[in-house]
Amino acid sequence: QVQLVESGGGLVQPGGSLRLSCEVSGAIHTINTIGWYRQAGGKERELVATRNNERFTTYGDAVRGRAIISGDRTLQMNNLRTDDTAMYYCAACHRNWCSEMTDFESWGQGTQVTVSS
Repeated sequence: QVQLVESGGGLVQPGGSLRLSCEVSGAIHTINTIGWYRQAGGKERELVATRNNERFTTYGDAVRGRAIISGDRTLQMNNLRTDDTAMYYCAACHRNWCSEMTDFESWGQGTQVTVSS
């Protein structure tokens, strides 16, 4: 069992940057992959980025080239756009193979990112 707490969200202007953090406690050694997902109002939750213990990373199409997920579980978002506005969630997958959002069993409460001028 792990607990995840996100931080770093806030209001940022278009073109700006944010670094989101994911503090993890509990059975950290059981985590294979950390993921960041986001959900905007009225839309489905979508992939932002994942990183596994072998440093393999994946990125959602909407953020590829603007997002970086690091080994310390932070998510750096650059050149933010208004359509990046969403609740951002950190999640942990404990399975041997984590490829789908449904593979992530542990979730934080989220941190709100609002991109607006």
